[in-house]
Amino acid sequence: MQEMIPAYVEDVLTPVEKLVVHQRGLRHLAISVFVMRGDKTLLQRRALGKYHTPGLWANSCCTHPRWGEAPLACATRRLHEELGISGLALQRAGGTEYRADVGGGLIEHELVDLFVGQAPADLQIIPNPDEVLETAWVSLPDLAQQVQSEPARFTPWLRIYLADGWGRVAETLSANAHV
Repeated sequence: MQEMIPAYVEDVLTPVEKLVVHQRGLRHLAISVFVMRGDKTLLQRRALGKYHTPGLWANSCCTHPRWGEAPLACATRRLHEELGISGLALQRAGGTEYRADVGGGLIEHELVDLFVGQAPADLQIIPNPDEVLETAWVSLPDLAQQVQSEPARFTPWLRIYLADGWGRVAETLSANAHV
């Protein structure tokens, strides 16, 4: 089944097949979710069968909305599909744009809606093995240190968030860490 996602073709938002979007490096819509528990964020290590960046650590989840799908609905859906997380209230935490080579001749050029959710202590995480190899809770300072010392272990977008736009993202995450 082809998955059609919103991408810009000649400056017009158009439904385009997901793989084609990445092969052509088209600017497209995306979401990224940071699930927080106090000062820690939930990371996931991408499954080895993913078509790009397999085995790398990323934020809690990220994806592309389907054509016609609202960003919040997409974030909620994908948290459940990837991590088995349901019922978590998500707050929009701004947005960002980046372009990155993700290997295999594929490019992510994303306009990202960022979301933050505060996890209760008893949050159940049931990773989908087709999507997620493992998960870990990491403090924001430890994450920044790990990405700096071993960048190749992390997805390009997580490295970009930390290096380029992290001030705004971290501020939002910290503000939501104790809500």
